[in-house]
Amino acid sequence: MKSFINYSDDSEFPIENLPYGVFSIAGNEAKHIGVAIGEQILDLFVISHLFTGPLLGNKQDVLRQESLNDFMALGRPSWIEARGTIQNLLGVNCRTLQEEPLRSKAFVEQKSAIMHMPAKIGDYTDFYSSIYHATNVGIMFRGKENALLPNWKYLPVGYHGRASSVVISGTPIRRPRGQTLPVEGEAPVYGPSRLMDFELEVAFFVGGPPTNLGDTITASKAYDHIFGMVLMNDWSARDIQKWEYVPLGPFGAKNMGTTISPWVVTMEALEPFKVPNMPQDPAPFPYLQHPESCNFDIKLEVDIKPTNGVVTTVCRSNYKFMYWTPQQQLAHHTVTGCNINPGDLMASGTISGQSADSYGSMLELSWKGSKPISMQDGSTRKFLQDNDEVIIKGYCIGDGYKIGFGQATGKLLPAKSE
Repeated sequence: MKSFINYSDDSEFPIENLPYGVFSIAGNEAKHIGVAIGEQILDLFVISHLFTGPLLGNKQDVLRQESLNDFMALGRPSWIEARGTIQNLLGVNCRTLQEEPLRSKAFVEQKSAIMHMPAKIGDYTDFYSSIYHATNVGIMFRGKENALLPNWKYLPVGYHGRASSVVISGTPIRRPRGQTLPVEGEAPVYGPSRLMDFELEVAFFVGGPPTNLGDTITASKAYDHIFGMVLMNDWSARDIQKWEYVPLGPFGAKNMGTTISPWVVTMEALEPFKVPNMPQDPAPFPYLQHPESCNFDIKLEVDIKPTNGVVTTVCRSNYKFMYWTPQQQLAHHTVTGCNINPGDLMASGTISGQSADSYGSMLELSWKGSKPISMQDGSTRKFLQDNDEVIIKGYCIGDGYKIGFGQATGKLLPAKSE
């Protein structure tokens, strides 16, 4: 495929990608759905009348909304039709968008756009699906012999997160206050978290029509309910988490902010990068089984940028280290009859590999603070410091092209004074 829009071979947004996002421009508060192509955004509001296929011809209004929810609800056949239309319109042999006045109206420079949440998130769930991460944490707190709890290899462990504090890349996060237990056996104290951490994650948006309360979706049928993926930083206050999580799990340690990248990369764009699912032993229950792959070779990186601007890459990992797949996560989420809606967000949990430089959190990289991380400016980190900016990047390498997600960035601001 070749587009008439010029972009470099290293561009994250070639015509093979075409991720969806929601944007506005300075001086105009109207939010439009757009598609990234090179350094441009194709404004789907402006060209919605060009979607004349059998599925979208009478549903063009979904492309004129301020969020992707209605488009997500249409289902995979409509998503595939839309993708084909966009690729055709951007193709070098199609003149429709190459001629004025439509060309000037249809494209916006990414650098001049303000990105917004791509969808209205009704519910957000975070899983715990990387076996290397779960093993590392288990070793730290329970020892090698009891690293994985008995249920871990039988079901995708997860918890319901806070949808209201999921924010778009670039939104600063405030260091939270809360209760912690600095010294075992003594009374807890109240104050700013001292052990702030990032978590390298990838999340998917649910698509397709809403399901009814009581309905279930097996893993073998779950793929058509997965619209696309974003990068995620699940900010975590480890000291607050340690004190609060027994017996009901994460709460305040996770709800101060969760950062996602603004561009939703579709499953169609990721299809060429599928890799075999990780072997699972014991074999999952039938509702969790799906023979086809739903694992991907997505290269992931985490940078930390302190106030002096000297960037250090602290982690290089890969989505393929996931033990439980998105299809299995969705199936387990609904096995009890929990209903899902387009725009729901479901996250992977921290993604860590086998090597020490592929660990997806400061908790692991510094091994619970016992091994300080060397930074490029000569300083060290055990956990995040105030005004550190965390930058998460992800991309797939194809034959002569690159599929990128953009970045999920956020700066950790000092705790508010009381």
